[in-house]
Amino acid sequence: MTSNKPYLIRALYEWLVDNGATPYIMVDTTQPGVMIPPGIDKDGQVVLNISMSAVQGLDLANEQITFSARFGGASHNIYIPIRAVMAIYSKEDGEGMMFATESSEEAEQPVDQASPPLTAPSQPAKDKASKPGLKIVK
Repeated sequence: MTSNKPYLIRALYEWLVDNGATPYIMVDTTQPGVMIPPGIDKDGQVVLNISMSAVQGLDLANEQITFSARFGGASHNIYIPIRAVMAIYSKEDGEGMMFATESSEEAEQPVDQASPPLTAPSQPAKDKASKPGLKIVK
């Protein structure tokens, strides 16, 4: 199955916008493929305002987030691989979601098809001794 992360990002983005909040994303800038203007990140992270008033051409795709934004008066094209998104949340109250960090190696490894799918543990056989019963209490 594909990752649910891009779907959650899109859903949370819509929810934030519908509620009048300003959507921000936190990005791990150490991930390969992140394209942002130099010097805007701090300690390998950057928080970006992705509201419609702050960006142009926002595309929340399954593999990446792309848009154009102005930094220091100059327009820049931004490219964020989905694996680099650490969180999406509201500027106003912090409501949103954090995501587990994944390395680029984890993202590129195929799923082990030899492993059986996860299933619920089997129920132990019920014997007559463990059968529930009613008891009169006086």
